[in-house]
Amino acid sequence: MSEGTVLVVDDEEHIRRAVGRALTGRGYLVEQAADGDAALSAAEASAPDLVVLDLNMPVLDGLAVTERLRKRSAVPILVLSVREDPQDKVAALDLGADDYLTKPFSIDELMARVRALLRRANPSGTATPMVFTLGGLSIDLDEHRVERDGEEIRLTRTEWSLLETLARHPGKLLTHRFLLEEVWGAGYADDVEVLRVFVSQLRRKIETEPGRPRVIGTDLGIGYRWLLSPRTPP
Repeated sequence: MSEGTVLVVDDEEHIRRAVGRALTGRGYLVEQAADGDAALSAAEASAPDLVVLDLNMPVLDGLAVTERLRKRSAVPILVLSVREDPQDKVAALDLGADDYLTKPFSIDELMARVRALLRRANPSGTATPMVFTLGGLSIDLDEHRVERDGEEIRLTRTEWSLLETLARHPGKLLTHRFLLEEVWGAGYADDVEVLRVFVSQLRRKIETEPGRPRVIGTDLGIGYRWLLSPRTPP
């Protein structure tokens, strides 16, 4: 049984082949495209479950493809690129990409991102409580409760809103702008320092070692990522 169909888009044939082999070996069906126009045609024809998309391509680059795909589909998009400038990553994410991986990357990391994106896109049919645990820490989104070793941790309304926004997207890289608009509103979209202050406050309350976070990860210059996965119900 197939794990799903993945469209791999890259103008470098050796990258397409390497990624394609890794996916096929793990049970995925793979479609390939060598440029942006072919990618849009393939996406329309095969309706993939995930698109792995290179950013640097001639004629129609990955940003343009992301924008056009997002207008017609909610398919998860994992962007690959040699570009390390945070602004390139932010641009791709703001246009609708779901995650970003910089070349060179390991196949293990690629597959972990693929699995995470597909899990988020295809949750189990029945709603399950959003509960996260790490050691003595327990975070229950439905009960609006955070505890450590049975003792409740008090959060302000804004701290809870920030925590909940992050935790509702486990594993996904959320940009500064997205978090600011979701938690504070559009008027704060560029006030990154406010976000940094509140993330720091939140870490001091929920992280065992705030300087070595295991709950809220940082992608420098881009945003933050919730590192925990929801607890699987018994």
